Amino acid sequence: MDMSQYLEIFIDETKEHLQGLNQSLLQLEQNPEDTSVLNEIFRVAHTLKGMSGTMGFTKMAKLTHDMENVLQALRNNQIKVTSKLVDLLFQCLDALENYTDNIVNSGNEGSNEYNDIIKELNDTIQSKSSSQAQQKSASSGRKPEDSAETPQEQNQRPTANIKLNQYEQNVANKAIEMNMNVFMITVVLNKGCVLKSARAFIIFQTLERHGEIIKSEPKVEDIEDEKFDFEFTVVCVSKEGADVFKRDISGIAEIDDVIVVPVQTVEISNTAIQNDDNPIEADTQSKEDDVHTQEDKSESNTASQAHKTKTGKTVRVDIDRLDVLMNLVSELIIIKTRLAGFNGIEGSQTYNETIEYLERITTSLNDAVMKVRMVPVEMVFNRFPRMIRDVAREIGKEIQLNMSGVETELDRTVIDEIGDPLIHLLRNSADHGIESKEKRLEMGKPAVGHIDLRAYQDGDNVVIEVADDGQGINLEKVKNKAIERGLIKKEMAHTLSPKDIIDFLFKPSFSTSDSVTNLSGRGVGLDVVKTKIEQLGGIVEVETEAGKGSRFIIRLPLTLAIIQALLVMVGNEKYAIPLSSTKEIIKITPDQIKMVQKQEVFLLRNTVVPIVRLDQILEVPEIERTKKDMTVVIVKKGEKLSGFLVDSLIGQQEIVIKSLGKLLSGIKWIAGATILGDGNVALILDVNLLAV
Repeated sequence: MDMSQYLEIFIDETKEHLQGLNQSLLQLEQNPEDTSVLNEIFRVAHTLKGMSGTMGFTKMAKLTHDMENVLQALRNNQIKVTSKLVDLLFQCLDALENYTDNIVNSGNEGSNEYNDIIKELNDTIQSKSSSQAQQKSASSGRKPEDSAETPQEQNQRPTANIKLNQYEQNVANKAIEMNMNVFMITVVLNKGCVLKSARAFIIFQTLERHGEIIKSEPKVEDIEDEKFDFEFTVVCVSKEGADVFKRDISGIAEIDDVIVVPVQTVEISNTAIQNDDNPIEADTQSKEDDVHTQEDKSESNTASQAHKTKTGKTVRVDIDRLDVLMNLVSELIIIKTRLAGFNGIEGSQTYNETIEYLERITTSLNDAVMKVRMVPVEMVFNRFPRMIRDVAREIGKEIQLNMSGVETELDRTVIDEIGDPLIHLLRNSADHGIESKEKRLEMGKPAVGHIDLRAYQDGDNVVIEVADDGQGINLEKVKNKAIERGLIKKEMAHTLSPKDIIDFLFKPSFSTSDSVTNLSGRGVGLDVVKTKIEQLGGIVEVETEAGKGSRFIIRLPLTLAIIQALLVMVGNEKYAIPLSSTKEIIKITPDQIKMVQKQEVFLLRNTVVPIVRLDQILEVPEIERTKKDMTVVIVKKGEKLSGFLVDSLIGQQEIVIKSLGKLLSGIKWIAGATILGDGNVALILDVNLLAV
């Protein structure tokens, strides 16, 4: 069978399972006695084993199989959760992620088999098993090397007792009355069997070819989920003889033993019916069990229906298909804008009503598509607790990461890009912000440092904050580094504001670390953060207080595709300013403009606002201006305001952002372009770069 058609589904589901495994391992480390977390980890490992085995990725299947053995020992209380064991399970997680990355890039697992991890997993089990064997042999007087079962002992091994309810007892007795055979069949799988559920499925198919299964121990559902050791027992009704079952089942690979025991009769009145050698326990409280059985079936059906309903409401869609849909909606909005620009048939009321209706429909359609593209930031945030854990161990600090607002949604294209900037900020807080345990105690702080990662929506923006309760930014040290590197002259340094000093941190290759480590010292972190965030149309702000901590604030647009914009005229050219960056529009006179430190400014309600003459910066051909009043669009970049000087206003409009393409991608001041209703192109201004 060609499995390549399922590869994308396998990769997507594997990544989801690995993300869940990462969270569960962190929870297990915090609460070693939490059996529900341990069961969840076992379930994920089992699922990954089945998926990878089905796809033919044997190395992943082998690793997850050995993980299962360790997890099963934990569930059986044979071994205990230790810090070393959690580290080992995290190594398994990293190995599985590497396998997945290789599959994404090349379609195969790669050559690395992680034999050292597999050996350590097996050693964890064997060391415990050998100690238990020694204790058992010491108490029984047998040597450990003699502890294996003899053939006679294997033949005498008792099969499991099976409890039949009244309905199942009646079926068995009816079959016996009709001269049919009832067998209790115990199947023992090989200890090295990797896919126990798949093997059990083949066995059940074989059994059903020769008869009908009326009971299974464990339940069929548990066998499908591999919630059994290496053997299971079924009660089967058949016209065939015992030798047929013995022959056909024994012929299946990875079967160690098949024990077929005929059942002569089942007496409902007795609690335990003797059957040659093996008892089948009858149910004396048949009516009560029937009630419970019906309740269990009802609950099971309800749960099953609920599960089906839940899964039926979600569909996995490729992001490229959503991009195509978004482009089509964008074109529809452009056509709608063009239609709205026509006068219509003598400006008839019918034409105007039709245009208004079309506008409502396109707006609703756009909102619907945007919601489909929105995903919670949780999918990015979930990778960080493990990272902070590892960083804290590496630098010898105690750090706790607190996350909130994980349900906040962002456009998928933005989500894919913000991971790296957040990694740099979190590592920066851990390395530079949080003090050592000893220093924190000296300062009267708790020994454990806290980093808060928050996300929330603010108007048309999503705000992500990374805050710590560490030592804050040493502004004097940053200023001295800037002087040392020649970024500012020493005699001018005293004129710098705290914000000006902090801005040096975002310069390329700027670092305050005295030495280069795995975490810092190369000066690439905050530079990468600023560059990436501004590429996404966002901004980065910093707040800090000595001895109290720092807070990095990232403001991002909800989407990068369709936005509301203010269209303006600069000279004879049309430009678009994102409405999310626009604060207000005012009129001023030339005499209100003053010169402060070679920068034109004006006073707006006791706030000094710098003037940006767009015609000069954008090199727009001069036109004759007769008006005395000047139109200023006040834009905001974080908390800072700037005044864009424009010639006239066109109005607010929904625009579709189009890329300038590779040839024009390096043009400064321009964030993209849009097609207007008349078919002309208007450039979209990059407020982050233009704002003073």
